[in-house]
Amino acid sequence: MVQPTVAWREDGTPVSPRFGDIYRSLSGLTQAREVFLRGCGLLPGEPERAAGAADAGDVPPLPAAGQAPESTAAGVLTTTTLSEASPADPAPPSPCAWAHAASWAVLETGFGLGLNFLATWQAWREDPARPQRLFYSAVEAWPPDAADLLRSAAPYPGLRPLAEALAAEWHGLLPGLHRLRLDEGRVQLTLAVGDVRAMLAELSGRFDSVYLDGFDPARNPDMWGLPVLKAVTRLARPGARAATWSVAASVREGLTTCGFVVERVPGPPPKRSVLRATLAPHWSPKRRTMPDAPVQAAAPGHCVVVGAGLAGASVAYSLAQRGWQVTVLDQADEPATGASGLPAGVVAPHVSPDDRPVSRLTRAGARATLARATALLQDGVDFAATGVLERHAPGERRLPADWLVALANAPATPTAQATAPESWPDTDPRTQQRAQAASVPLDEHHLALWHAHAGWIRPAALVRAMLGAPGISWKGRAKVTGLRAVGSRWQVLGELASAPGAVALANALPTPDAAEARALTPVVHATAATGTAPLDAAAADPRNLIPTVLAEADLVFVTAGFGTLGVLGAAGDGTALPLHALRGQVAWGPMPLAGDFGDFGDASAAGLVDAAAMPPFPVNGHGSLIAHVPTDTGAPLWVTGSTFERGQAQAVLRDEDHAHNRTRLAELLPAAAKVLDAHWADGRARPWAGVRATLPDRLPAVGAWATGVASESDSNPPPAQQPPAPAAITSAANQGLLPVHVLTGLGARGLTLAVLCGEIAAAWLHDEPLPVEATLARKLRAGRFWGID
Repeated sequence: MVQPTVAWREDGTPVSPRFGDIYRSLSGLTQAREVFLRGCGLLPGEPERAAGAADAGDVPPLPAAGQAPESTAAGVLTTTTLSEASPADPAPPSPCAWAHAASWAVLETGFGLGLNFLATWQAWREDPARPQRLFYSAVEAWPPDAADLLRSAAPYPGLRPLAEALAAEWHGLLPGLHRLRLDEGRVQLTLAVGDVRAMLAELSGRFDSVYLDGFDPARNPDMWGLPVLKAVTRLARPGARAATWSVAASVREGLTTCGFVVERVPGPPPKRSVLRATLAPHWSPKRRTMPDAPVQAAAPGHCVVVGAGLAGASVAYSLAQRGWQVTVLDQADEPATGASGLPAGVVAPHVSPDDRPVSRLTRAGARATLARATALLQDGVDFAATGVLERHAPGERRLPADWLVALANAPATPTAQATAPESWPDTDPRTQQRAQAASVPLDEHHLALWHAHAGWIRPAALVRAMLGAPGISWKGRAKVTGLRAVGSRWQVLGELASAPGAVALANALPTPDAAEARALTPVVHATAATGTAPLDAAAADPRNLIPTVLAEADLVFVTAGFGTLGVLGAAGDGTALPLHALRGQVAWGPMPLAGDFGDFGDASAAGLVDAAAMPPFPVNGHGSLIAHVPTDTGAPLWVTGSTFERGQAQAVLRDEDHAHNRTRLAELLPAAAKVLDAHWADGRARPWAGVRATLPDRLPAVGAWATGVASESDSNPPPAQQPPAPAAITSAANQGLLPVHVLTGLGARGLTLAVLCGEIAAAWLHDEPLPVEATLARKLRAGRFWGID
């Protein structure tokens, strides 16, 4: 029998059978607030509670000048006007350590039942001077079930809505890092599941507060050893405050050895004393950096993003959320006219028996994309987390062996799936039920996986929603032809189409005279379009193109898919970013009507066939089918495909590919193919094509990239074809420039990976905790193609 993670005493105290110790006392919230939050300066400077004070659970919010925030039952902050304070009123409390910060990062060594996190989240919500973003990273080797999280928070009414929001995200917590986005993305919990030493090595960023929490050192000594404390110190900022309830001599000595100034102070009952510490070493800590280490921005400024597809919109959104002003340039009339203009696509993880990097990356990416869609789109209209059934041949999609063990031991209740995988094999009853609903036979030739947290999305809708965020402006009909370093800023050079859609933009930008135009010698000269969608005839006419400085910026991101090569100055001789074009073609059309079912019988029978033949969730494998996709006109669509043609950089439509998609659908879903067969004959099945970009290792390229850096004062600028090297990045930094950054190579997984990679790029720039393991993120660095280990 599998040992439970949490056991509960009759008085409501949670206990760990594994360690023989309690998770918390009955006054758990008081312990969380008085030991950890107050110890790290995250509560206002109010007087200490009297000894033995009751644990109220609902903590009064901190009043602001003239207003007082209140927690509603839904956990939403509201305000109530206060009358003018009388002279006898006490002085306002001193502000918290995080007051008015742009962001704040907390590190906890033992998440447990999440009470410290919930208390910190509550304090953050109730502080009018709270930081804009709260990052909370915690290690936990044995994640509890969602039901235990809810039971632990139940005695504290103020925490209940927060616990419910956390429980809704509490799924699929396999070993590794998981980013849970809460409070509209302003609170981001990074849960590191695994051994504390291994997981601390995978965490990144710099932390302002440290909660040293774990079971008693005598029962769990590995949690408190010097290697763990050194790992914590590596992640802490100078001046970071740490707090712990343990006053063991070994803990005090370890913290002192690591450079903390340790103080022993009275603790809340029943604790006689607790520890507080501040990182103030007598030496200068060194952080090991790699030659292609992420380049960090001093502060948010102005960024230009080249390309208005999923990659560009994701980067723009992530930067705008951190205070950047972002201008997105694209040569097309509308955003998402290239590969991101796919009518609808599947968001699902890849699985492999060794859980390779692409599997872990897509698992994190699917969670990130669906969270972004939930925040910005209309559920059931622009996306739906319906789950995805993946059909495969024997041996093609085997689950890791430890997943099968976890599935066998997973509790059956819906709220008890924390450590259970989210991709279930054909032997699982849930998968069999979905396969039956989709008319997919399961036998020795047809196996399947059910991806529970997956679904479909309309990518153009997501692109438009992200580009509509505050701080982002989009400008179309702007063809980028080069970049030039001028002082400490980049100039983005290009051509504007003097067509109706671009008149306002052209009038708003400076137009150089002929002499200045001849002097524009870009460091990087673009010879290819930024995207695959061509301009119309008016825009393509050279007489309508106006050479100009399109924008100036502190930072440039090139996210133009295969067109990135042109913007970066592709030499075509193997020295550039090794992108390859990948053309894909799908078929789409209107959902069939009752009379379309031919041999299936009358309309009532046809309706039954429709329900079985056109599944309510995507089915993929060798090809895919997404049915019942809503549209702006109200008529739902189906989408099937896609083909893969390497080396083709033009989004041409091919009759043979259209026929091939028909054949693949018949192999994937015979019943659906029979229903839709007439659509190919009468033209209702229409083709669509786009061009993606891939890299040799099938992973994206994220981060700094340069083909040589020169300023306008250089007499002999390096040629555009100069191969990238770390020296180019260093040269940019020496001039006060951030190097040109890229996000490209997403291949056919753009819907699953773009949002995640945008967050990784922004986290690198701001030295924030990454949403994935540090070793996994490193595999995505564009600099890996410089040959650096």
